Amino acid sequence: MDKDRLWLRWIAANALGEMFGLGLTFAITASFFASQGGPQTVGGILLAFAVAVVSGAVEATLVGLVQWFAMHAWFPAVSRLAWWRGTLVGALIAYVLGYLPSTLMDLGAGAASASAPAASEPPQWVTLLLAAGLGLVGGAVLSFAQGLALRGRARRVGTWIPANMLAWMLGMPIIFWGVDLAFKLPAAWQSVLLMAAILLLAGAVVGTVHGWFLKKMLPEGASV
Repeated sequence: MDKDRLWLRWIAANALGEMFGLGLTFAITASFFASQGGPQTVGGILLAFAVAVVSGAVEATLVGLVQWFAMHAWFPAVSRLAWWRGTLVGALIAYVLGYLPSTLMDLGAGAASASAPAASEPPQWVTLLLAAGLGLVGGAVLSFAQGLALRGRARRVGTWIPANMLAWMLGMPIIFWGVDLAFKLPAAWQSVLLMAAILLLAGAVVGTVHGWFLKKMLPEGASV
């Protein structure tokens, strides 16, 4: 059994899955906010929250399907439906938790926000440190339902959540750093190309980390 072949397939799948999946998610939310001009009403804020969360289904579907395609020869007992469902559930919960704080702050701001001074941005190192913390929490949420799909069909299933926490702790700062750079570019096409490269890199980093754990979770006697 060539475990490294699984690892390489997994890295490629995650790199491409995040580039297209997360890229489309960003495009959907950005297009919505651009069309609304920044929602200020309660209804607009709640609609923006719903769009942002539902757009996570795009990422979950693309990433989940390419992950399953990469792994199914080594984990034949894990069905495509079970893996997609686990990826979707984890992603939607992660998106709810991720967007809920800012949504609540927007709802609580009210009319006073118009006269309040603009908050200064924190230093980049603080932002990246917070992104790493977000990755730790998000990795746990994203992977718990996938862990259920692996239970009884893989070894060392208990390592899957820590593996994803570590992977996203490294991957999330890359994404935040890329978004910051993209906003500073003068042309939209440059921002799009940069974000595609950043998401490809982030997906490859994430896939490298939890893929290393995945190849050690192969069931006894598995072969390709």
